[in-house]
Amino acid sequence: MEIWVDVRNGELPVIAEGIDRLWVETPTHDNEFSVDEALIRGPSSVLGGYFVIADETSQNKSKAAIGSADWLLIECETWSMIPLENLIAARHGSATKIAAVIATPQQAQGAGFALEQGVDALVVANSKPLIEAALVTKSQRLEVESSAVHVEPSQNESMKLEPISIQSVEDGGVGDRYCLDFTSLLHVGEGVLVGSSSSQMLLIHSETIPSSFVPTRPFRVNAGAPHSYILMADGTTKYMSELSSGDKVMLLNEDGGSRPATLGRIKIEQRPMLKINFKPLNQYKQKPNEGHVFMQQAETVRLVGQNKTRHSVTELPRHTVVIGWLGGEGRHIGTAIGSSVEER
Repeated sequence: MEIWVDVRNGELPVIAEGIDRLWVETPTHDNEFSVDEALIRGPSSVLGGYFVIADETSQNKSKAAIGSADWLLIECETWSMIPLENLIAARHGSATKIAAVIATPQQAQGAGFALEQGVDALVVANSKPLIEAALVTKSQRLEVESSAVHVEPSQNESMKLEPISIQSVEDGGVGDRYCLDFTSLLHVGEGVLVGSSSSQMLLIHSETIPSSFVPTRPFRVNAGAPHSYILMADGTTKYMSELSSGDKVMLLNEDGGSRPATLGRIKIEQRPMLKINFKPLNQYKQKPNEGHVFMQQAETVRLVGQNKTRHSVTELPRHTVVIGWLGGEGRHIGTAIGSSVEER
């Protein structure tokens, strides 16, 4: 993490050691920059863009620059951590770096460790307390980074489906059940990934299997409760309650193949629910985390099993093996981030 000091008034920095860049009126050295017409300029090149965030519109404008600029210099009209967290989440996997203007020593810690990652530079006024707070945060970041186990980030999250063992099925009370009706037909063995945790999701089968009591609805997945995560076509997640017609959801089949599908309608009704508890079948962890999902208590709601089997949620004996997706990263507003997130 870098420390940038605002010395546009022509003064020398009150603390020189540990400073990486100086904000000046006219840059002449490689460690100097200026802001001109919303651009960060070095002595011979443009370093990136300068954005003042006041509302959602200005935040989205800064997010749109991710991937096309080396640096984003962010200043909040009214200090808030939320825009910084949103930008850090949005730039996941991108080379764009974020520099944040802070006004108090307390803000150094917040910006420096936002979403357990922090911004890439703290920009401070030429004040001894501010510079000292920024240097302390920089030192703490170096300690954390040197002690962390390095894991090479993947460019695309694997959609490999894994065997999952059902542990128990409990009464889930009455809740809002979401049926997702798509503008295209689904096939047998095909469904959507849903879970109470974005890192452990079950493959919920489409209503393509005939029943003695109700006709098939080959465009529908009875997908569960409003708090659940669902995997979208672009690899992000949404809460079920955030979905709207026109959204594109990822459909997966039992072999791991996937395709996008457009939501035509969402049907929400109060129904009795079941809480289905599960954990990974393969013991690749000493104590695999147990996950859960809430589904409507109905014979026509099914999970996808191994070897082209389908299992009604009303008939799920302990140790029934179904398939789902495991190991996704923690998420912030649906976007994968390199931070630890625990969901129970």
